[in-house]
Amino acid sequence: MRALAILAFLFIILPLLLFAAGQFGLLMGRAPAEPGLREGRLQPPSRTSNSVSSQAALWPAGEHAVEYATIEPFAFTQDSALAMNRLSDVLAGWPGARIVESSPDYIYVQFETRWLRFIDDAEFLLDPADRVIHVRSASRIGRKDFGANRKRIEAIRRRADLR
Repeated sequence: MRALAILAFLFIILPLLLFAAGQFGLLMGRAPAEPGLREGRLQPPSRTSNSVSSQAALWPAGEHAVEYATIEPFAFTQDSALAMNRLSDVLAGWPGARIVESSPDYIYVQFETRWLRFIDDAEFLLDPADRVIHVRSASRIGRKDFGANRKRIEAIRRRADLR
């Protein structure tokens, strides 16, 4: 009987409590204090393995999870304004995405998961000289994201098809 109670707690009560916490916004985490550029580049990746950044190598390796976080920027072959517009269109139609800030060379977007309402913050920065759009995406809470940010950014890269 005790084993049945433990199983009920693990598979019924605990998931319901987690779902309720998400619905009440308790799993959203805090918005970054200073989204945007820092020293002319995107914010550094998280110290834990729950973020990706195409500029990870620009930050001291001892302070951030550089190896885990490294991801390629979005390369484009078309006009830079067209590339940013295409990326913005893809982000605007992405499920759970909300564009918070947008300019000709910078986009800040928040991605909210459907059921638990976790929020990940992503930033995109145009580098017209190198014909790339740098990206940083990070989870607000937790130490691991099980590759969620990387998978989302790679899916956005494929859908935007900037080459």
